[in-house]
Amino acid sequence: MKPEELIHRYCEGNQTLENILLKHSTDVASRALRIAEEHPEFKIDKKFLYEAAMLHDIGIVKVDAPTISCFGTEPYIKHGLLGGEILRKEGLPAHARVAERHTGTGLTRQEILRQSLPLPPADYIPETLEEQIICYADKFYSKTRLGEEKSYESALASLLKFGEAGLIVFRKWKLRFE
Repeated sequence: MKPEELIHRYCEGNQTLENILLKHSTDVASRALRIAEEHPEFKIDKKFLYEAAMLHDIGIVKVDAPTISCFGTEPYIKHGLLGGEILRKEGLPAHARVAERHTGTGLTRQEILRQSLPLPPADYIPETLEEQIICYADKFYSKTRLGEEKSYESALASLLKFGEAGLIVFRKWKLRFE
């Protein structure tokens, strides 16, 4: 399976969106693979890590986010779950878990209810090492400032909207992955 082919198919001729998704995902995949290389003790399946990092945001094809050329109908916060649906349909359940669990540093049922987020109340927390690495790597790249790597402090600040718990998790990941 080539993730680039899935991205091309799901972008349905929207070249701008395809370019944004490919650039963002390539940056995330590169950082995730660098972490895996620097930590051979993790014994990561690098092929899976690459594929899942490339596909973690595929759900944006169904959201309404015109600033990044997404002209779907769903709210952006749902892109992880939507990506999970797409990837399960493609026969990629492990990849789907990565997509579903990469928002913030993961979302808890409690946070979803507290913030009245338009998501089914459940825990969407990265559990496997691969899920955690991709979630961590993702926080350093935006889809609106392509090619720019955020500083650790800037990535940390962008997590404030998800609550203090996410900051604690992100700090732990920095110690583990850097």
